[in-house]
Amino acid sequence: MGNFVLLHPKNNKKQVKMELETPIYIIKEVLLRRNLGIIADVARRADIEVIMAFKAFALWKTFPIIREYINATTASSLYEARLAFEEFGSPAHTYSPAYKESEMADIARMSSHITFNSLTQYEAMRRMAREANPGVSFGLRVNPQYSEIETLLYNPCAPGSRFGITADRLPETLPHDIEGFHCHCHCESGADVFQRTLKHIEERFSPWFNQIKWINFGGGHLMTRKDYDLELLVSMMNDFHARYPHLKVILEPGSAFAWQTGPLVSSVVDIVEDGGIKTAILDVSFTCHMPDCLEMPYHPAVRGADIVPMEMATEPYCYRLGGNSCLSGDFMGSWRFEKELHVGDKVIFEDMIHYTTVKTTMFNGITHPSIGIQKKDGTVEILRHFCYEDYKNRMN
Repeated sequence: MGNFVLLHPKNNKKQVKMELETPIYIIKEVLLRRNLGIIADVARRADIEVIMAFKAFALWKTFPIIREYINATTASSLYEARLAFEEFGSPAHTYSPAYKESEMADIARMSSHITFNSLTQYEAMRRMAREANPGVSFGLRVNPQYSEIETLLYNPCAPGSRFGITADRLPETLPHDIEGFHCHCHCESGADVFQRTLKHIEERFSPWFNQIKWINFGGGHLMTRKDYDLELLVSMMNDFHARYPHLKVILEPGSAFAWQTGPLVSSVVDIVEDGGIKTAILDVSFTCHMPDCLEMPYHPAVRGADIVPMEMATEPYCYRLGGNSCLSGDFMGSWRFEKELHVGDKVIFEDMIHYTTVKTTMFNGITHPSIGIQKKDGTVEILRHFCYEDYKNRMN
């Protein structure tokens, strides 16, 4: 247990000291609503539908808040479709690289839209899906063979991609019940990137636009980032409507919903030194609780600390941050803090809600962070506390 400081949601100059056990993710309702307000306003002004992708954010106890702003979500699996249907309260827009026959009927019953990754999957699954849900809308994922994502791990249009159908492999006349296209080319991208990408999408796939009713431009549109050009996005979409007035436009960002909505709070458990480099070992793990930091990789922002070059790692107040797992590479660094760290000090990782809570593991049986929400009045409600039984049941 220990105190750490949160800013009061209604007064950023007022600090609130709280006694909470670490590790813990804390999502801030005020910041979540700020993002939702931006998204809803863009959807209205651009006359598009913006839906939330579960792959980045799926804290279902926040769904009553989110339902005040949007009406639908996107799923990539049977379980995500079920979460949309049962907890969000509306059928999912579902896409999967491959559907299994044993799951197709259940997915169809819980989906308003089903996008197929290939024509062979469409042929194999269409009848089963249609029988389960006669009103479901079918689409095809297409690959425009263009993306400005530099990290190949996150680039769905990289050479040899397993995602989508290229224009040269589409029939001149689409199957009669294909009503939409779905393409995904972005990762935390700006509107300028979308503007350039849209030209490639239209160049390759506009010959089929008169045969479809909707187009889903996927995720990665980081419209809640401070430097995102919202006016450009709205203008682009209005221009697109003018060119293709019959097409409904859908965007399905994930990160945009939970972007900068709260931290992961950890505690220093020990400090070790080797070769003059100090490592603060924490009660969290990069590989378990912040996997994108190692996969991407990128350095998260740490409150009260600055990232410094590794050659400065031996200077005063500089520390690597080490996770509490047995993976040798479960560390990052180096950060320079404002003062010397001690056992029990809090280390707060900013912006740790999106692509964390959905990707965490219980590798090594390490204590899993709790999940809390800081309400508008400043109080924190614990949404979930994890225990030994959660770990044990995963091993069954």
